[in-house]
Amino acid sequence: MQEFDIIVLGTGLKECILSGLMSVGGKKVLHIDRNPYYGGESASISSLEELYKRFQVPCPAKPMGRGRDWNVDLVPKFLLASGQLVKMLVYTKVTRYLDFKVVEGSYVYRAGKVHKVPSTEAEALASDLMGMFDKRRFRKLLLFLLNFEERDPRTYQDMDPNRTSMRELFRHFDLGPDIMEFTGHAMALYRSDDYLDQPCIQTIRRIKLYSESLARYNFSPYLYPLYGLGELPQGFARLSAVHGGSYMLNRGVEEIVMDKGKVVAVKSEGALFRCKQLICDPSYVPNRVKKVGRVIRVICLLNHPIKNTHDANSCQIIIPQTQVHRKSDIYVCMVSYAHNVASEGMYIAMVSTTVETSNPEKEVQPGLELLEPIQQKFVSISNMMVPIDDGRNSQIFVSRSYDATTHFEMECEDIKDMYRRITGSEFIFGDLRKDCGGDDDDDED
Repeated sequence: MQEFDIIVLGTGLKECILSGLMSVGGKKVLHIDRNPYYGGESASISSLEELYKRFQVPCPAKPMGRGRDWNVDLVPKFLLASGQLVKMLVYTKVTRYLDFKVVEGSYVYRAGKVHKVPSTEAEALASDLMGMFDKRRFRKLLLFLLNFEERDPRTYQDMDPNRTSMRELFRHFDLGPDIMEFTGHAMALYRSDDYLDQPCIQTIRRIKLYSESLARYNFSPYLYPLYGLGELPQGFARLSAVHGGSYMLNRGVEEIVMDKGKVVAVKSEGALFRCKQLICDPSYVPNRVKKVGRVIRVICLLNHPIKNTHDANSCQIIIPQTQVHRKSDIYVCMVSYAHNVASEGMYIAMVSTTVETSNPEKEVQPGLELLEPIQQKFVSISNMMVPIDDGRNSQIFVSRSYDATTHFEMECEDIKDMYRRITGSEFIFGDLRKDCGGDDDDDED
């Protein structure tokens, strides 16, 4: 009977990152997945025929290029250039396995039109998102945010960022609801307006992250890997393998063996593998998770870029909740043949949101209308599952389902939270660099 420190079930991005980190930390790790491919719920489907088959849609009469030219993400997201996932990739040196392109534009929907989120001072002055006086006030807010330093109270402008709400900060700069909306949703990337009555320090951090990410490449703050997001879990799987991790794909799991309330082994195809801790996605432990909502995602194949995006080969559009009388935002993201994920001249767009009604497809209609004409749609509605406990008693640590947003920041928070519960210590990027043999002169670019 083989013994491991940790067994990981499922090769979703979060599971692969944690597997890699645990292997780097000296743990003996076994990674099992019931599927013959990496990625789990967040996989990239690597042929067009497989995508049609997965969604039980008849193959098109007219071919869309070579099927093998396609890599379609089931849960597409972009990486913030200065965000936590990029730091994990850099510090673990997983970047050696990947190539990225900058996403060409970030947009926000208002009053029935798509507007570019200003990425430079010149764009801000020319933007029709704001009137002339609002532009001056918005510039003052941005200067305040960019000069703000948490450790230097002299930059607070007589406000306490831990007590002053974001609503009060907006009021301080005399900014109206239009600017509040695109700042909160397209820059701070909030999904609802709850943040307005919370301490402004949280929003300041988010906008500074957006601005720092934007400053790296100017076009937009987002990156996307060539050949699709499926490359990310595979990169971290290689990291784990380099540090002694073992992988078994296309292998069923019959039982998680418990003793006195703690996990002791996993039974897979008749073989027993002992372990001290277990990491898994919700699908492997349905009795240890609960449903907290649903997400609808619509994959759309296009033969044209999205209108009013300056013919961008990639972009994100955020439709704020109030623009379409909802409680949560609608997200649109698009990539294309330029990223080696579609055949020549073709584009892949995704519309996603948190489900609020009994008619989810109608909820995403405002996003779909921006994409017309659509060659083919693939609709999925998935449950949002979260663990029912923190796993410390059972030593079974379960990841949360992927949310509707088009970035990875919430997924990284889940990874850090799981890391804390698994190891008993905080996740520190500097320690990660040291454990992976990185040196301090590495350039994140």
